[in-house]
Amino acid sequence: MNHVVCIAHVPDTETKIKIGADGKSIDEADVKWIVSPYDEYALEEAIKAREAKGGTVTVVTYGPARADVGLRECLARGADEAVRIASDGLGEADSLGVAQALAGAIRALPCDVLWLGNKGVGTDAQTMVPMLAELLDLPHANLVTKLEWKDGGVVAYREIEGAREVVEMPLPCVVGAQKGLNEPRYSSLKGIMAAKKKTIAVKKPADVGVDPDAMTGEKAAVRWMKLELPPARQAVKLIPADDPGKAADELVRLLRDEAKVL
Repeated sequence: MNHVVCIAHVPDTETKIKIGADGKSIDEADVKWIVSPYDEYALEEAIKAREAKGGTVTVVTYGPARADVGLRECLARGADEAVRIASDGLGEADSLGVAQALAGAIRALPCDVLWLGNKGVGTDAQTMVPMLAELLDLPHANLVTKLEWKDGGVVAYREIEGAREVVEMPLPCVVGAQKGLNEPRYSSLKGIMAAKKKTIAVKKPADVGVDPDAMTGEKAAVRWMKLELPPARQAVKLIPADDPGKAADELVRLLRDEAKVL
């Protein structure tokens, strides 16, 4: 059974983001980049399935040369092969453009299950799973917290508002991993050394049948016009609670006159 795992190489969730000089991108100086945490659950589940049933695990990403660090981390954890669609020299691609590039690369790979995190923490758009499923004409389930294998397919358990949804899908299919699906493993020293010797296949968007201008240029469905940081949070006001009645009155006044929410 062959597995393909799409990963995103994103700023660490603890990184303090700064806007770049162009006003359209982030300032990458001093930014620590990591594999998107939800993609780690997807990778772990793919490796577990390969260990149980045999086959291969291939990781795929779209990004600049620095994304090779994330791919090698995945190889160190147990992935067999890695592919990067190079974004070097291109502008910011929208989600659809990235999905088209990933889909183009995936079509050339043997794939029984396509794995992703339910979202990439870089943009939190949560669009990649359904977009890839549509582009590849495959069934999909997102926010999966439990997976069972059956002959020719899978049973996916999804956490939804106030309930759990059970979805049966034939292979090939797309699975979006949610926290709780498993506990991702750490890289072993043996895995790290082996990953250093492996070759990462680097392709240009044109190599996978995608026009770069349609991803980042005037033809793109979405273009980045401006990035802005959210306004700074105001200092917290503490209300003395010695007299609960007066405290309640003061809270209402602040909510009405200062916060303007009443």
